[in-house]
Amino acid sequence: MANAGVNETVAVAVAIDAPGVGHDHGAAGEVRRPSTRRLAPAGSGGRLMAELLGVFNGLTERMGEDVATSSSSRLLFRALKLALPALRDGGGDGGGGQSVSRALVVAASLADLQMDAEVISAGMVRGALDTGALAMADVEAQLGASAAGLVEESLKVKRAPSEVDVADEEAASALRKRCLSSYDIRAVILELAVKLDAMKHLDVLPKHQQRTTSLEVLKVFALLAHAVGAGELSLELEDLSFQRLYPQAYAHIDQWLSSQEDDCKRVIAASKEELLRALTADDELRCTVTGVDVMGRYKSRFSTMKKLVKDGRRPEDVNDILGMRVILDPRPGGGGGGDGDGGDRACLRTHEVIKAMWKDVPARTKDYITRPKGNGYRSLHVAVDMSEPGPEGKKRPLMEIQVRTREMDMAAVGGQASHALYKGGLTDPEEAKRLKAIMLAAAEVAAQHLRDEPAGDGGQTTAAASAATAGNVERAFQLLDKNGDGRISMEELTEIMEDLGAGGHDAEELMRLLDANSDGSLSSDEFALFQKRVELKTKLENKDDEYKEILKQKLQKVDDTGLIHVYRKNLSDKLVLV
Repeated sequence: MANAGVNETVAVAVAIDAPGVGHDHGAAGEVRRPSTRRLAPAGSGGRLMAELLGVFNGLTERMGEDVATSSSSRLLFRALKLALPALRDGGGDGGGGQSVSRALVVAASLADLQMDAEVISAGMVRGALDTGALAMADVEAQLGASAAGLVEESLKVKRAPSEVDVADEEAASALRKRCLSSYDIRAVILELAVKLDAMKHLDVLPKHQQRTTSLEVLKVFALLAHAVGAGELSLELEDLSFQRLYPQAYAHIDQWLSSQEDDCKRVIAASKEELLRALTADDELRCTVTGVDVMGRYKSRFSTMKKLVKDGRRPEDVNDILGMRVILDPRPGGGGGGDGDGGDRACLRTHEVIKAMWKDVPARTKDYITRPKGNGYRSLHVAVDMSEPGPEGKKRPLMEIQVRTREMDMAAVGGQASHALYKGGLTDPEEAKRLKAIMLAAAEVAAQHLRDEPAGDGGQTTAAASAATAGNVERAFQLLDKNGDGRISMEELTEIMEDLGAGGHDAEELMRLLDANSDGSLSSDEFALFQKRVELKTKLENKDDEYKEILKQKLQKVDDTGLIHVYRKNLSDKLVLV
């Protein structure tokens, strides 16, 4: 699909992105040093530090300030120190650079899915564990029992499909139900991110294993992603599986959709702007609403295949390849609420504006506002012809435009969430409640682990306690400044270089590079200057507009009513309360 590979691009870029480094503090954050053998140096101290800074900052920025506490930063930094050298060493596959980039893909995916530092840290080390570069004992010693437990449960989720015949729908449904209700939901989400990365690298496996993995993804993991609220991830898993299982059918549909995709996406983008301008300029509509949102989307390969093959439709009968949704915010009181006459009038007026702009297809109009569905669904579906006029004009699929109030949309999305749980195997409402309780309990446990510690332990500075609200440069400096004296000493720099797989020579080289006043240590200003150099290098090598678009797409990845959103909100609320 169109977004395939986006995470991979981002993750590789994160390795040299806006800098920021982490470091362990003592006391509650102290952990045992690794018992594994020292890895061979992988490059200059400057390059290793720049890599660590970029990865650390890229992930903490994705997490957001509401969950990027100082405790989260310390945990994430420990995970990077543990995973990066092991992955760079090759993990037994001889491809250290690829191993690092793939681990960053998984970590970035989890951060984009709004997971906490425990889950992201577990995602960083999963690849090293899978290849044998790390042992579970090292993970538990460095990251703690909770993060190690997530990794172990994610491995159980990984192995679960091999225990049943996933081609049997009843068995697959029971397995999805077990995964959702028996395992930590965060471990399920971790495995989903790992599985998405694995699906992008199936070529290294034998053909029969590619098909087996793809069938498991299609019958189990894609539906699990849908159930927890990661809709975009679910679509991507479906398309990647579809491509492997039915290559000829995929190629046919891909060719059909690709032949019109660029043009159709331009039409969607232009139509969104045009419709938004028309609606906001309409005097009658302005009297009844306080705001208007317009969103667009292009249909996925697998979803199109289902309509063409399973439903037996002809290509010209697939009417939602192009789609837009209009969401209206009715004025309170006299303007009418979502369930009142005012909201209904606003939807009908929007329909009139649409008909004035484009040629509608009355036979395709479905008015679920005046005649709601049996389950209470209310929305207005309008089909319009986006083809160019005249016999020589370009022919395009119909555009389906859904019109609804904010309240109608929330009710519809809530219904979709219930349907998602149904697709995931939870047909019993009590089981669905239990699943939500598990997610909330996971947030409670994570909040206890990741909450900032009170200031003032053993004469330590208060800088560490305030790191959560500091910028990336300050947060990184505070984590490196282990004794809290406001400077990074040669001993502290050597320790981090050794953790990264380098040695004292690299630390000396980096100190000479950064120590502007030659006093044998680094001040926060000298460290900030290095950050700026790395940031400048990144900006020169990458296009800012591309990253903005990528981040924009990824921020729309999670369904606001899905279980991931429930978890994130619960976790951040608990962290803020302390």
